[in-house]
Amino acid sequence: MIFVMASMFFTAFEKIQVDWYQMVAILSVASMVIGNLFAIRQQNLKRFLAFSSISQIGFVLLGILGGKTMGVSAVIYFVLIYLFSNLAAFGVINVVSDATGKENINDYKGFYKTNKHLSWIFAIALFSLAGIPPTAGFFGKFFLILSGTGGTGNYLLITIAALNMVISLFYYLRVIKAIFMDQNEYPLGPVKVSLQPLMGMGIAVLGIIVTGIIGSVYEYISLLVKSMW
Repeated sequence: MIFVMASMFFTAFEKIQVDWYQMVAILSVASMVIGNLFAIRQQNLKRFLAFSSISQIGFVLLGILGGKTMGVSAVIYFVLIYLFSNLAAFGVINVVSDATGKENINDYKGFYKTNKHLSWIFAIALFSLAGIPPTAGFFGKFFLILSGTGGTGNYLLITIAALNMVISLFYYLRVIKAIFMDQNEYPLGPVKVSLQPLMGMGIAVLGIIVTGIIGSVYEYISLLVKSMW
């Protein structure tokens, strides 16, 4: 849907780009700010990821401002990374929820002691969503912000995006801290994971790592986008 929207902007509405540029910029900032403000307040992990996703959409809209090739390439690359990261994160949450009925951040205190593999899967997914290097999420947000300048030097917009990245670091790292550092007298017990969900989460983590390490992935997407216009 994001790709369809971007295509529509650069085809049907290309002649009025000056008009929709400001509208998309305002929506981008609003999404980042509102998503972050609500995500900070959440204890339930599913709602937490849902509100943080609103903030991620703000970065996607920022990328669209970069123009046809660069903007659409950055958006597709980021959405691919976002899918891998969310699949891994929600995979862990759903597996734990089905086994224990626990979904709050406080429930995950000391989780690493009893579920090391699931903890690392969750951590890698959250690092990527936060845009922490060397995960793919860092490169995804880097290309979106780079695209968002649009060659116009829109430093105010980029500054707002950077500040929102810092805010998001706080609430993503809060979950990491609960898993690896916080003490819990009665941590969640070992969670048994069947083969299919484990393989799915493993593929998602592999996708996060591969799309970040192999730079040719973005270049390939860029070439495909160029061939479509």
